[in-house]
Amino acid sequence: MKTTSKLAWVIIAASTLIISLLAVATYYFIKNYSYTDFYKRLETRARITGDYYFEVEGKESETYQRLREKYLETLNNEAFHIVEVNSDSGKSIIKQLELPSSFIQLAGKNGKNRYQRNTVFFEALKYVQHGKTYLVILSAENYYAENHLKFIRYLLVGIIIIMALVVTLLFYYFTKNIFDPITKVTNKVKAISTENIHERLEKEKNSPEIDALIATFNDLLSRLETAFQSQNNFISNASHEYGTPLTAIIGEAEITLKKDRTQEEYKEALTSILTHAERINTITQSLLLLAQIGYNNRAIDLTILRCDDLVLEAATAIEKLHPKARINLDFNFLPENSFKLKVNGNRQLLLVALGNIINNACKYSNYQIVTVSVASSDQYVNIKVIDTGIGIPVEDLPYIYDPFFKAKNAKRFEGYGIGLPLTRNIIHLHKGELVIDSQENKGSLVHIKLPIAKIPQ
Repeated sequence: MKTTSKLAWVIIAASTLIISLLAVATYYFIKNYSYTDFYKRLETRARITGDYYFEVEGKESETYQRLREKYLETLNNEAFHIVEVNSDSGKSIIKQLELPSSFIQLAGKNGKNRYQRNTVFFEALKYVQHGKTYLVILSAENYYAENHLKFIRYLLVGIIIIMALVVTLLFYYFTKNIFDPITKVTNKVKAISTENIHERLEKEKNSPEIDALIATFNDLLSRLETAFQSQNNFISNASHEYGTPLTAIIGEAEITLKKDRTQEEYKEALTSILTHAERINTITQSLLLLAQIGYNNRAIDLTILRCDDLVLEAATAIEKLHPKARINLDFNFLPENSFKLKVNGNRQLLLVALGNIINNACKYSNYQIVTVSVASSDQYVNIKVIDTGIGIPVEDLPYIYDPFFKAKNAKRFEGYGIGLPLTRNIIHLHKGELVIDSQENKGSLVHIKLPIAKIPQ
């Protein structure tokens, strides 16, 4: 059974039950009130009858008759009897009225009593006259109350049925306006696959909740589309990066083996094969390192390190590797308190990260001057690398952390597109932040934030 059907039955059943309980309670109190009111009317008549009867010593008063006719309505089958308790005539009347002996006994004991037989109500009042005990018994049928109660019963049953129908119609209305849009959203999401992942859901009018759900789905689809594009870029670039040296190795080996070669020719062929093999090994090692320091909570050895020392060491290594590199170290904003330069980190990994950033700045600026500055705030050590190189096109910025991805204006530069995602993972592993601000043909600013180590001072 669908959720909407279950919810419909629960709401209809609960509403019907509540209305039924309310109707039963209403009927119960109305019934009790009508019976109590009718008994009071009988008691009033019985008391008036008794007072006037015994006032004129056993004879009905004309005043009483006129009072009854003028002020008291005639009840249906109304009758009264004056019964002398323990007398033969009294016993005869009681027998004739088919009243139980307990009714007479309680009336004599308490001064009054009530009794109901089917639709006939009895009210008895006790009087003592000349040493004798009498009961004034007045009876009548509660015709109006019974008919009114019957009308109320039909009315309440009708109300229950009508309310159940109203609740059903209201639930159907809300289902069409609430659940149907959700069903439409669900069906639309089911229809989206890798073939049409670019499609997005249209927002519903006058439904903020559904719009919020649709916005969430659209955001998820956007991220999935980006992930698929990243995957495609990774596969395409990885195939190219691996395919090029492998093709070169295979081609070099086939050409060399076609005929006998001189020692120098074999040496040249093996040197070429070794170069391409080393390239494959470099890519493989980089990918392994990237995987090892990914988001898998891998434990690393951390020590207290000074960031200015790390920057100096990384810059020196880049200058040795690329003599054309020109790196300007800006230490003008170093804090007076050296503790604000210290971080908890892995020396080798942080040198890899800093080396990648500085090397990219030098390479993509054609070895123009690159400025590296170190500063500190209350919580972070801030390292900034600024170059005036080719920059990154706006449309390529979302993909710069994808392995093997290279911006369209960087194809002519050597590299595998692994350094930046590797650097980001290293920084994240150290609970830091990596922010890149870049404009095409104007240069880039890379901002690394590392949390200051908590050291007892």
